[in-house]
Amino acid sequence: MSPLYSDESITLKVRTINLLWKPLGQPVKFVLVDHPTRGKIILMCSDLALSEEQIIRLYGLRFKIEVTFKQASQVIGYYGYHFWMSTMKPTKRYEGTRYLHRESSEYRAAVTRKIHAYHVFLMMGVVAQGIMQFLSARYAEQV
Repeated sequence: MSPLYSDESITLKVRTINLLWKPLGQPVKFVLVDHPTRGKIILMCSDLALSEEQIIRLYGLRFKIEVTFKQASQVIGYYGYHFWMSTMKPTKRYEGTRYLHRESSEYRAAVTRKIHAYHVFLMMGVVAQGIMQFLSARYAEQV
């Protein structure tokens, strides 16, 4: 039986192979899935303790996760804010890495504050999105 949330009556053909994945430098579980209507897919998981069913179910959740990120960026807009520093030196597009270790300690501290402000802004967006999802689930009729 398929572990996907919309495929209760479908049987999948599944084969699992553990192989050494050189870029990762450790064994990886490959799950080969043959879905009768969606086709063939190869799933890869670095957690060898997960079963084939768990891996397929987790990959099935990817669509929901991607929709959540799309909602976050397009509806709530919490990836669209930019934090600028007046002391930041301008760079050309695709110029590369900034070498912060060559800058003064005051400049590095300002960059650290900027990154912290950005993280706080993102976390507030995540909280706002969570509250919206809770309210829409708990008070569906009013929403």
